[in-house]
Amino acid sequence: MRVIINRDSNTPVYIQIFEQVRRQILSGELLPGFRLPAERKLAESLGVNRTTVLNAYRELKAEGLIGSRVGNGTMVLSYPDEELSADNSSREPAWNQIFSQYANRLDSYLVKDLLVLASRTDVISFATGIASPETGPIQALEGIEHELVQSRNFRALIHTPTEGLLSLRQAICGLMQKRGVYCQPDEIMMLSGSQQGIDLAARIILDPGDIVVVEEPTYFPAIQVFRAAGARVISVPIDDKGMKVDVLEQLLHRYRPKLIYTIPTFQNPSGTVLELERRKRLVELAVKYNVIILEDDAYGDLCYEGHLLPMLKSMDNDGYVIYLNTFSKNIYSGLRLGWMVAHKKIIKEFSSAKQLMDLHSNSLSQWIVERFIENGSLEAHLIKTCNEYRTRRDIMYEALSKYAPKDLIWNRPKGGYYIWCRLPDGVSASKLVAKAADYKVSFVPGSPFFASEQGDDHIRLNFTFAPMKDIDEGIKRLCVAMKELLKEKGNDDYSMTEINPIV
Repeated sequence: MRVIINRDSNTPVYIQIFEQVRRQILSGELLPGFRLPAERKLAESLGVNRTTVLNAYRELKAEGLIGSRVGNGTMVLSYPDEELSADNSSREPAWNQIFSQYANRLDSYLVKDLLVLASRTDVISFATGIASPETGPIQALEGIEHELVQSRNFRALIHTPTEGLLSLRQAICGLMQKRGVYCQPDEIMMLSGSQQGIDLAARIILDPGDIVVVEEPTYFPAIQVFRAAGARVISVPIDDKGMKVDVLEQLLHRYRPKLIYTIPTFQNPSGTVLELERRKRLVELAVKYNVIILEDDAYGDLCYEGHLLPMLKSMDNDGYVIYLNTFSKNIYSGLRLGWMVAHKKIIKEFSSAKQLMDLHSNSLSQWIVERFIENGSLEAHLIKTCNEYRTRRDIMYEALSKYAPKDLIWNRPKGGYYIWCRLPDGVSASKLVAKAADYKVSFVPGSPFFASEQGDDHIRLNFTFAPMKDIDEGIKRLCVAMKELLKEKGNDDYSMTEINPIV
């Protein structure tokens, strides 16, 4: 197959590829059954973006000239309406032609699997990033909902503006002011969880081929969102002081990315906190290189030791920082209500996109949370939650101290949800998942949190979700699974605790 790109032509490159391959098929130069190069391989050989080749192949498929089947790649068909299946009497739709390029880039199975695990009562789960159901303010929320219903406040059951309930946005202005951010309601938009804010940023800011810089490791659904948008994800390593902004500056100078995604406070998964000087420098670099920062502060209110550092948004005078937060991490995970603080122009664009997605966030949830803030219950709830999560963290930390293999390394985060562990040499996180499943305990392996091919030597342990009475037992089981793997590797230095697999 021969394809020559004319860079000076006004014809789009994908059309050039499509027309040349089409001519070769119709002329008989490419015979039925000829396997076309993989999209990535052809893109590299032509020096174009993979999306360009995908678009060309889609045009060829639309004309019935080529088709795909798992395991066989993409091949030339015998004639335009031929199918790769021998049985045309009853067949499923040609899924590869139906789903869009965006759908083909989606990879959300891990999140769905973790949510399924969280619903199982026979598994001690350290995997999900979910708030403790035991700490939820059930009575306070019941009282608020009852009040809304009894007062026949029908407004709580009808639509709100896409940006959110005005009185709630005003209440959030008060929350932000306590953290040093002085904003107005028209600089705030309510979200269906901060995850929606990440998705909106990808849709509104990024075009296919744009570059996004993330910390490594980082929140893996964000990596999935950016890649689904067709962006190229480049990572910056972290240390115990957070993102290495000196490395970041080199990348900014070289690649000129469109977006920087960061979790500066109690980072997911590592629990690190970006030090003050690096925070200041990060905002300075955003201005210097004209790049937007997406600040994800989902865990900022869950501080167990010391004092919170200023948010990046509090250092932003020009609109370079988009701030995200959520009530799902500190009230209820199922609440699915978050918010964004950003420049008015960003709010305008994002609200237009959100209107197409879900019109607005849940009305009743907005009214309940607004009352929860205004009557002072949120502040009291956060104090209670931080006290309990501190206890949970300490139980897990001490359990690791009692049961862990000698070469396991773990941290003691000052806030957030997670303990981040580096496994002993010879233990693979992907193999440990299966071994731990024998003992009915789960966690998240480290590799999804890395944009590069790393992370199989790390695991993330959540200490907020599992019942408090099960944390010690769960860590004991997990450490037994680790020691079994070490013994299988021929390391006899690890004595085994008496515990049998759960069947």
